[in-house]
Amino acid sequence: MEGLASLGISLPTLLAQLVNFVLLFALLYLFAYKPIMKMLDERSRKVKESLEQTEYIKEQAAHAEEEAKRRIEAASKEGQEVIARAVRTGEEVRQQSQQEARQEAESLIIRARLEIQRERDEAIDELRQEVADLTILAAGKVIDRSLDKEAHRQLIDKTLEESTTLRKS
Repeated sequence: MEGLASLGISLPTLLAQLVNFVLLFALLYLFAYKPIMKMLDERSRKVKESLEQTEYIKEQAAHAEEEAKRRIEAASKEGQEVIARAVRTGEEVRQQSQQEARQEAESLIIRARLEIQRERDEAIDELRQEVADLTILAAGKVIDRSLDKEAHRQLIDKTLEESTTLRKS
């Protein structure tokens, strides 16, 4: 021990310093190291949780983005179907309108033809009556006597009918 004394180290002081160091180390360990380590562990756990939560949020965002894309695609398809239906309906309405216009035109043509036929028949009948009257008048002047108008009219009508029937055959 004298070797220590020659170095200027006294054993009681060294022991006191060693006891002080151990006490200080024990106190620091209890009051500083454990709380700091606990705080660092808690912070590490929070960072880890934050990272996990960030990953979860990223996954949710990816799922939400996929869902949004799917919905947009579905809405786009539905919109295309609505447009296609509207085009088909418009085409059907146009075709139906054209068909109705054709039918109406055909109806007008048929009515016009019937009207023309009726007027033609009336004109022919008037012409027959005029011819019959002129024939009776001419025959009356030729014979110089009055003929039975009604009997001769029937005879002329019968003759004209026969000639019309022969022309149609």
